Amino acid sequence: MTEAMKTLNKIVLLVCMIAGSLLPVAASAQLTDGVFPAVGTPGNPKVDATWNHYYDYQGITELTEKIADAHPDLVKRSSIGKSYEGREMWMLTITNYKKGDADKKPAMYIDGNIHSNEIQGTEVALYTAWYLTEAFGEIDFITELLNDKTFYIIPTISPDAREHFMKKPNNPNSPRAGMVPIDNDGDGEVDEDGYDDLDGDGNITFMIRKNPRGDYRIDPEYPDRLVRVGPDEFGEYELLGYEGLDNDGDGRINEDGVAFSYDPNRDWGWNWQPDYIQRGAYKYPFSLPEMRNIKDFAMKHPNIAAAQTYHNRGGMILRGPGAEEDRGTYTREDVRVYDAIGEKGERLIPGYNYFVVFDDLYTVFGGELDWFYGIRGVFTYSNELFTNFEMYNTDDEPGRRGFDEVYNEFNRDLLFGDGLVKWSSYDHPQYGKIMIGGAKKGYTRAHPGFLLEQMAHRNMAFTLFHAYHTPKLVIDEITEKDLGGGLKEVTAVITNERMIPTHAGIDLDYNITRPNYISIKGADVEAGMIVNNRDLNQTTEQKNNPAILRVRNIPGMSSVTVRWIISGGKRYSIMVDSAKGGVVTKKK
Repeated sequence: MTEAMKTLNKIVLLVCMIAGSLLPVAASAQLTDGVFPAVGTPGNPKVDATWNHYYDYQGITELTEKIADAHPDLVKRSSIGKSYEGREMWMLTITNYKKGDADKKPAMYIDGNIHSNEIQGTEVALYTAWYLTEAFGEIDFITELLNDKTFYIIPTISPDAREHFMKKPNNPNSPRAGMVPIDNDGDGEVDEDGYDDLDGDGNITFMIRKNPRGDYRIDPEYPDRLVRVGPDEFGEYELLGYEGLDNDGDGRINEDGVAFSYDPNRDWGWNWQPDYIQRGAYKYPFSLPEMRNIKDFAMKHPNIAAAQTYHNRGGMILRGPGAEEDRGTYTREDVRVYDAIGEKGERLIPGYNYFVVFDDLYTVFGGELDWFYGIRGVFTYSNELFTNFEMYNTDDEPGRRGFDEVYNEFNRDLLFGDGLVKWSSYDHPQYGKIMIGGAKKGYTRAHPGFLLEQMAHRNMAFTLFHAYHTPKLVIDEITEKDLGGGLKEVTAVITNERMIPTHAGIDLDYNITRPNYISIKGADVEAGMIVNNRDLNQTTEQKNNPAILRVRNIPGMSSVTVRWIISGGKRYSIMVDSAKGGVVTKKK
């Protein structure tokens, strides 16, 4: 290459560098990556995940592994134990591991899919894990959150039942939950495959039969819709129930097919009641291995300060108590915190309502909400995902069984008929000529794909708001006063900058969690005390081990003041060690 050519190449390179420096950064990234990033969404994720479908167990296993592998400084993947059928219950522990011990930071516990057919809770949990890890370092709020907090995320706590719902014939409401076979009618027969899928399409829909004195007719505007006629008229069809057979000749359809009738949300050890009082309860509290695994994990992690579980459906943000007799377990101060977070949720998730379970719905004994609050002192919500508001952004109320007009209109206009199985003829061995049709198992309770990501993001935003308000402790002030004779009075003010206290009211009543320890190191401590009124110099001395003061609670958006009389110690430090509030140190 000649000197002239070398000089020309240098000039071309210089021009390119100057031109490149004049281009906006976003434009350069767009040309490089082929996308223009939307605000609020990770622009260049390491894990390419999609949120318009549902993950089965294999998909959950693979996605959680990918998230952990892509973000080793933020994610640890583990199993908290095995399900009834031996599947691992995967958990992602997410925090900035470069900033403190994960199990000593204030933690948010998240789970989904306790009921087999309530599948989208898993997607919200997975989306939360994906979003937190991909947005870290890109969105300041998320970065600060993972510096301060830990998230324990279990996408599905009923992996067996989820597989059954997805892989076996079911309707939108079955099976309720778990996989321990139950002989419902006492005839010694159990069909572990569930319903009889007469047309082999994987969906258990309805059976109808022509009857000039029936209660139903076909809606001419929505031919897939069955309408109950008025009390003063006859219809054209009778409803025979869900698709199935009388397998044992006892005159009953599907009584053995729905063999998994217990409810894991009646299995928790708080105000548990047997099945004859609370339908769905199994043998005894925590008789199911999945719930027992969660209980064991939670008992070993006192840093869990908040919890969220995802169900469907109804568009509700629920808190306990589940039963009226437990009303007194929720203190006035705690209810104020619950209300503030719940009402924010109504703003974040349009169409959702903040409710108290027993007040606004029905009585629940042995529920997860009450166990986490009553036994662990953890502020806990359950979100019922999917509401009719999401269909047309109106407050249309659904009818029962999904036969109502809004479902059919939505199916016609936005799903183009994909939500329902069209009526087809079938020769039934017991009923003769019938017709089979109705909602697919993935419709009426589970979100259609195009609504799934928005729902996941909004519910995640509510849960992140909740997590943000777990305790954040700071040592606001350290002051000294010379007392003479080589003694000094050291006063420290510790502030909780978030709404949730270090100890819920029930925690204080029953001493669930150890006190907060506020200690001074690097000085000889002559006396230690809690300051009740700084202006009037009113204190309560702790005579036993005064260097480590035991403070019962640091309320939300409030402060506590402590004091020591020390000798020596020109360079001392003060440390706050709180099970639910984390560890913070400040040197003087």
